[in-house]
Amino acid sequence: MSADDVYRRVMVAEPPATPTPLDGHDRDHLFGTVWNRPGLSVRDRRIVTLVCVSAAVDVPAMDAHVYAAMASGDLTIEQLNELTLHFAVYCGWPRASQLEMSVRGQWQRMHEERGETAPPFPERPLDELGPADPGERIAAGIASFEEVNLIQAPSQDSPYFHAGILNFVFGHLWLRPGLTRRERRLVTVPCVGVGDAIGPIWSHVTSALGSGDIAYDEMQELILQFDGYAGRARATVLRDVAVGWKDAQP
Repeated sequence: MSADDVYRRVMVAEPPATPTPLDGHDRDHLFGTVWNRPGLSVRDRRIVTLVCVSAAVDVPAMDAHVYAAMASGDLTIEQLNELTLHFAVYCGWPRASQLEMSVRGQWQRMHEERGETAPPFPERPLDELGPADPGERIAAGIASFEEVNLIQAPSQDSPYFHAGILNFVFGHLWLRPGLTRRERRLVTVPCVGVGDAIGPIWSHVTSALGSGDIAYDEMQELILQFDGYAGRARATVLRDVAVGWKDAQP
């Protein structure tokens, strides 16, 4: 399948012109090679790519990839909304506000192109926010943290760990039903990859591998996809952590 044919299938649109050598190289590499590889589904690659273009706040690319994810049927509007929340926690609320706008805008566009009125987003019920009892949330957060990260939960001696990490991130976010744990890892790994902090990179790459949620060969495909949209220097860091994890296995 040619790069242009893969582009049509992935982006649900006609390929634009490639007026410069960089444009042509990107088309040939990304759609002639990367998107066409086995090892990760197109849907998984969409999740990684959405994180990368949203982290860069590349609005045209955000709009194009959000639209393609919806129009292809690979991601539902509920899944995209859940992805936006998870992205906000690991890549920043200001960037996520732009992703939220993109999701809403492309939801409207898709329905307008179909000659339909876009259904409004439903109001979210209070019980979706999880247990109100703080002790129950912290207990759930400790269990979730240890299950996701494969290490002991941190002490509750700072607002960052107590209110943020244990109460909200692991006491609520990772427990929400809108995405599977594997899907949340597909969001989190590229988020920490663009964040450049080695601690979270090491933690989330190795726990994704150690849990079996992402197999080693799948992680290498994730890193290749990440390389295409977030750059070689950052992808090299992810690769080195993944290879180091593998080399350390008995």
